[in-house]
Amino acid sequence: MPAEEDRTGVRHPVFARLYPRISHLVDEAGISERRGRLLAGLTGSVVEVGAGHGPNFGLYPPEVSRVVAVEPEATLRERAREAAAGAALAVEVLPGLAERLPVADRGADAVIFCWVLCSVRDVGAALAEARRVLRPHGELRFLEHVRAPTTGMARFQDVLDATVWPRLLGGCHTGRDTEAAIRRAGFTVSRLERFVFPRVRTPMSFHIIGVAAPQ
Repeated sequence: MPAEEDRTGVRHPVFARLYPRISHLVDEAGISERRGRLLAGLTGSVVEVGAGHGPNFGLYPPEVSRVVAVEPEATLRERAREAAAGAALAVEVLPGLAERLPVADRGADAVIFCWVLCSVRDVGAALAEARRVLRPHGELRFLEHVRAPTTGMARFQDVLDATVWPRLLGGCHTGRDTEAAIRRAGFTVSRLERFVFPRVRTPMSFHIIGVAAPQ
């Protein structure tokens, strides 16, 4: 493995093998439609942070000229490269962390977070990087599971996040208030929708999808 591949320090081999299967199941259950809405209307150069195994690559509109897909986990990154080879548009898959994107200042028309901000080590730093790489009038697009609106479920999320959940699920946290983090990072949220998926409520059921722009 080339030296550059080892710099992220992110290794979740069991989760990396399971995640594509989990992703396929939730897509069949309806999340693929949300992915399509997340990416609809994009143009130009896009940075997808935490691209996983590349499930979004086939959903980008033809007006997107290039996607830089950043994925820190080696197993998922290799799967993403396989997906990129069959994509209809140019996709470059790179190793890297959300907190240190391998992208030049103002190098992107849009930055995508899709089920990523739950698992990054430093949410504020990741969002600051998104601001750095966005061009003027660029967009932050996000689809994330977030903190529950009810006290009981939120407390349950806190217990999971402080114990077993991040260890089992590749660093994932169930109860982050991602909307608040986006606003604190200096973004103006222009579109936001909250939804519950699946309908049977679990700590992972509470989601937001939206668009924001740097102030």
